[in-house]
Amino acid sequence: MKRQHVDLKSIYLVILTTDAVICFSWNTLNLPEEHIPYFFNNNPDIKEKCNNDENCPFRDSLSIQKCWGYEKNCPSDQRMIAPSCPGGSRGWAKDKATQEHEFWKAADFGYMKERRNELKVICQPESEEDSLLECCRYTRHCRARNIYLDFTNAHLKQGNDRFREDVFKDGEIGGKCKLNKVLLRDQSEHKSPLQSWYAELEHYSSLPFHPENKCDITIDKPSILIKLDAGVNLYHHFCDFVNIYAAQHVNNSFSTDVYIVMWDTSDLIYRDFFNVTWKAFTDHPILRLSQYDGKKVCFKDAVFSLLPRMRYGLYYNMPLIPGCHSSSFFRAFNQHLMHRLNVQQEGPLEEKIRVTLLSRSTKYRKILNEVQLVNAMKTVGEFDVRKVDFNLDLSFLDQIKVSHNSDIFIGIHGAGLTHALFQPDWGVVMEIYNCEDDGCYSDLARLRGVKYMTWEKKDKLIQEDEGHHPTLGAHAKFTNYEFDVSEFMRLVSKAADHVRNHPSFIQARKEKYNHVKDEL
Repeated sequence: MKRQHVDLKSIYLVILTTDAVICFSWNTLNLPEEHIPYFFNNNPDIKEKCNNDENCPFRDSLSIQKCWGYEKNCPSDQRMIAPSCPGGSRGWAKDKATQEHEFWKAADFGYMKERRNELKVICQPESEEDSLLECCRYTRHCRARNIYLDFTNAHLKQGNDRFREDVFKDGEIGGKCKLNKVLLRDQSEHKSPLQSWYAELEHYSSLPFHPENKCDITIDKPSILIKLDAGVNLYHHFCDFVNIYAAQHVNNSFSTDVYIVMWDTSDLIYRDFFNVTWKAFTDHPILRLSQYDGKKVCFKDAVFSLLPRMRYGLYYNMPLIPGCHSSSFFRAFNQHLMHRLNVQQEGPLEEKIRVTLLSRSTKYRKILNEVQLVNAMKTVGEFDVRKVDFNLDLSFLDQIKVSHNSDIFIGIHGAGLTHALFQPDWGVVMEIYNCEDDGCYSDLARLRGVKYMTWEKKDKLIQEDEGHHPTLGAHAKFTNYEFDVSEFMRLVSKAADHVRNHPSFIQARKEKYNHVKDEL
């Protein structure tokens, strides 16, 4: 029986791969050029198809040996970049090699390697037409084939609870396969709305029928099921996008011809200020679970995506070891997003460094003397300075274009500093003041691999008042600030030194302007 299971799973994967090859057209391989060798490494049949097709536009990538790091045989020198750990680990690791490995495992493609290694079959098919359910530990990520979902009694359009845990009873979710009830029950430890899929899958049942024979709706297109954090907050919503991208790596599929279904057990409006980002993941509108209310639904091929607030997860709740920076996963995420959204890098400029100051039109955390700071920067001929307000009048896509083309990005503590994710490799994000929350955006900058800076001399800033949190009283985040101009310029000069001397900046400037000179 064990051998039969292995063969069936192999057959299923071969079927998927074969279908991908048969249906594959090169214009659907919408990936950054740098990522093509990695894709070929994980899809050898498609690589062979390219090798045999004179019209394949990616033939230059065929001889390049690259791997992300989660593959079975991936030498470290073939990975994108290695983490850099120049600082001490503060007792987290016994030596430098351990420190680097722990960073890679928690914040880089090592995280995907662990999730892939955890995958276990929970409901085993006995024929090619049967269902399949396999999950990572704690059901943080699952893959399902021919899954049956009975929403007849779900009442999804009633109530305000987005993450109800009573949607299904026994027999209302499942498939025709042999269920390992003990293994499923063992995954319950992380049961929580944004940390696990256990609440949705705990009643998964072994059904005596093939699901499609009982369904009102059968969805043939591959589908990604997601549970989302707050769509009104850039920092929290990008927990979603980062983890969906990670789930694509776990599943080895980057197609945009997929449905994305938002698992929301209410009919509340979901306010998504950053919805242009979905274009990087799907060609289709985001579907709401409530549209299936009262129906029996079958998904032929479904992925339960990694979630935004998992314990020891990516980005949020991440135990980020001190002293390290530059995750190749977050660099790849930056490249993937910029490519899919068609955001172009217009720099570096030949003789200028681009500086952006993020202004806030909010009640609190405003820079009271920002006009003085901007004018001071403009006196330096090398600085190309702009002040922006990322409000609803400027589309999110245009906001990304600004931050992607900012060598130095300056702002006070707030979700706008999440734009560090979109900066070029040589970028600096300056959190002009962290308002006594020193880990949030410094960690994000470390993940992305851009330099992080913040105010160094508290006696050279003026706090407007003690701060007025609505319930906690005096609070550093609920007031405004004025900054010493000379000290500010010292920090900006320090940031410019970093940009000017960064190897990627030097190389990009050389390639761009030597090319222009050659054309002339």
